[in-house]
Order: sequence, then C-alpha cells, then structure tokens
Amino acid sequence: MHTPDTITAEARGLLALTLAPGMGPVRIARVLSAFGSYEHILSASPAELARVPGMGAKTVAALTDALKSSDDTVNRELDAIQRAGAHIVTINDPGYPPLLRAIPAAPPVLTVRGSLQPQDADRYTVSIVGSRTSTHYGIEQSSRFAGSLARSGMTLVSGGARGVDTAAHRGAIDAGGRTIAVLGCGIAKAYPPENAELFDRIADDHGAVISELPAHTGPNAENFPARNRIISGLSLGVIVIEAGLKSGALITARHAVEDHGREVMGVPGRVDSLASAGTHELLKQGAHLVSDPGDVVSILEGHARHLHAGTHDAISGDPARPARPTSSASPDPIEPAQGSSPEPVGDLSDTQRAILAALDEPRTPDEIAPAAGLEAGALRADLTMLEIAGRVRRVGSRFERAR
Repeated sequence: MHTPDTITAEARGLLALTLAPGMGPVRIARVLSAFGSYEHILSASPAELARVPGMGAKTVAALTDALKSSDDTVNRELDAIQRAGAHIVTINDPGYPPLLRAIPAAPPVLTVRGSLQPQDADRYTVSIVGSRTSTHYGIEQSSRFAGSLARSGMTLVSGGARGVDTAAHRGAIDAGGRTIAVLGCGIAKAYPPENAELFDRIADDHGAVISELPAHTGPNAENFPARNRIISGLSLGVIVIEAGLKSGALITARHAVEDHGREVMGVPGRVDSLASAGTHELLKQGAHLVSDPGDVVSILEGHARHLHAGTHDAISGDPARPARPTSSASPDPIEPAQGSSPEPVGDLSDTQRAILAALDEPRTPDEIAPAAGLEAGALRADLTMLEIAGRVRRVGSRFERAR
C-alpha cells in the first residue's frame, strides 16, 4: 500500500507510466521488460524506445514528453487519490491480488479505497455480473447468491453498476461479508451517483472499491469493457445472472473463459425471458448451470485448491507471461498431497481445529456449532475453507472429516 508519504520510487515510476498518454498495461509491461526499470526508461533514447514492439513514433514522442513533467503529474494524481481517501497498490506489491497479477494486461497500478486482503479475507473470490436493467428475479437471485457465498467466506466481486451488480454488493454486505467494486471511472468519482453511499459502506467496513484509471476520470463508455477484464481477473469464477444478448456481462464471461481460464456459470431465467437470453446462450455454449450457491462452491473447489497450493497460474495463467516471484510476506502455501482427498499442510486456525475436533461423527453446521463451542455464523466460512482444502466433505446436509 502506497500513500503520498510512503510511496517508493518504483511505485512512482509505475504511476507515471500509467498516466502517460497511450501507455496501457501491455505497452507498460513491454517497456519494463525491455529496459528493466523506470530509471532506465527515463534515460532511454527515442530510437531505443521505438524498438519495443508496439511503440510507434507517436507513442514514443508522447511518452517522452509526458516523462519530462512526470513529477508534477504524479504529485497531482497522488494528491487527488489522497483527497478521495484512497491509496495505490502496484503489481509488484505483496498486497496486489495474485489472481489478477496472472492475467494478460494486468493493471500495473490499482487505486484502492478500503482494504484489499488477497492473502487473507479476500483470498477466495467469485464475481457476479448481469444486467443494469434487471428484473425483480435478477435482483433476487443476485442478492441470494451473493449473501450465501459471502456467508461461506467468499468475497464477492462486481462492477458497482445498477441492477445485478448493486444487488450482489448489497447481498454480500447484508450477510456480513466482503465485496470488491471495480469502477469504470476514477476513484474520485461515483458512478452511478446513487451508489455513492454504497461505495462508502464497502470502503469503510466491507472490502474495497478499486479502479485502474486516473482519479478524476469520468465514466466514459470505452472504460467499461476494460474494467470487465479486472472483474474476471480478480475471481476464481464468474456467475452471470440475467444478461441480455448485448449485455456487457457477456464481455466479462468471454474474458473469463478465453483469456483467464476461469469458470463461467449461469443462473437460468425464464426460457422466454429476453433479460436472460444472453445467459441462456452461455449455457448452450457450455457454461455451468447453477441453481444454488452450493453449486458454485463445488465448481470452484478445484481452482481454490490450486490457489491454496500456489499452482493456480499453471492452470489458468498466460503461458507466455513469466512468473513473478512470490513475496516473502505471503503466507506459506498449502499443498495438496497425493490422492483424491488432498491433506493441506500448514497451520489451521483455532476455529478450524475446533471444527475438525467436533467432527468425530457426521454433523450438520447447526450440530457442529455447539459441539465445537462456536456460534453457527462464526464457523461457516472456516467450514467452507476446510471443504475447499479437502479436510472435510459434505454428505447430504452433514459434514464429515475427509478420508
């Protein structure tokens, strides 16, 4: 996390590159790969910059001019970020979400209100996307899925838009869970404006509001397709609820399956509903049909185990993209052992140990709570994490230790 008082030279350099005209994530990655550091980019000649793939003469000239005044530009941006009550996280920081880091065109810099906790509370993420003009059914299902998955310990990711997105964020908050809103505008803006209070609630107590755009960027139409790749990239899987044939949610689904190797799930609507026509097309093309939040946990179980083991990039990342070193600040990975029921290695929390001790026989969550000396609501997230890690398994309505 970087504030104006603590920002490093490396973070300032990345911010300067993101603020330069024509420099998107792909070009920034290429020039950094070619020159190794921001300082070397500053000292490079126009001819040397032009040898980087994708850096035409106009782009090189604009970058050279921008870097001459980059100190003032970065200072103004940092001031705007601070006034918005936000901070930045760069792609090289331990606090940058590892799932997002692995995708093509990952944002070099994220501006964050609230707290991102990718190694802890936000380790298991799922996104919900859908129509801005949703029906009562779409709102109801979005809230239902978000609330149940949040109670299971997952963080809900969505785009902060009207309709399905707003219902997902509110459903997670109402369940006492966490949610991440990915904006299609700068962090100093609230779009739609009626969600300003919702974004404040998320940032204050329930997760994070994030953007890759300069702080005062407006909600321009061209920003939203790029925003959708971040929603997908942050998530183990994408749930589509009530998307029409031209819905932007289908862009998120396409990123998920084609670019990021994520699972795509669809909640079916009425067979004659135009509001769900896009969702139904996804289902015809092979997306998972989900009718219950438990379906989502089952579908994402394998991905979550790979995330535990630190091998998720191998099954979903861009094979042409070099792996980044794991920060020493990251927790020890949990590795699955051989066999159909992986035994994770590493410390369990006191709550998880109490749950396992209470499972001397199959029990429902309501039966586990008194046996473990816990409140029922307090154990559900840990119970789900134990299930994902392969320490317990669900048999009907009961849980038992995995064998």
